[in-house]
Amino acid sequence: MANEEWGPLAGLIGEWEGQGGLDHSFHHADDEVGDTTYLEKVSFKPFGPVVNGAQTLYGLDYKTAMWRGDETDPFHTEIGYWLWDAATGEVMRCFSIPRGIVVIAGGTAAADAKSFTLKAANGDATYAIGEGTYLHAHASSITYEVTVTIGDGEWSYEEMSMLKMDEFPDLFPHSDRCTLTKVG
Repeated sequence: MANEEWGPLAGLIGEWEGQGGLDHSFHHADDEVGDTTYLEKVSFKPFGPVVNGAQTLYGLDYKTAMWRGDETDPFHTEIGYWLWDAATGEVMRCFSIPRGIVVIAGGTAAADAKSFTLKAANGDATYAIGEGTYLHAHASSITYEVTVTIGDGEWSYEEMSMLKMDEFPDLFPHSDRCTLTKVG
């Protein structure tokens, strides 16, 4: 396997684009739940090794942005790292969203896995969600889960965040999914 140091993340290295993303969320402007299609562009750049005492990690520096329709400014962006620890089979995704939220999600996978799931929970000691005071009070992320599936020249994800929102008496399921094709 090429780039074997990156384990199951090796297939993500490169530049990606997806035209058919689908965001299911509460639309504040319309005061209703709806679906929004989007274009997504993602860049994964490999780095490593990173040595933490006895632990050795290989990672991907990543940036993603999403646009609805003919928007010039993205409605959503993220920056962060995807990390692989071959000794434990741990996969981690550490990212920040410029709405005052950071997430470190994790799980385990085999080095040659083509699909894996990562999870995080607000208040968890290891795989955690951190957020600013506004989000904590009005739209708190309680859990986050993503399943990634990597194919030949494409990859896809399905994400689910359970939110405690002012607008709903129960937790609200916010989901996103997209299939991306390698463009570089």
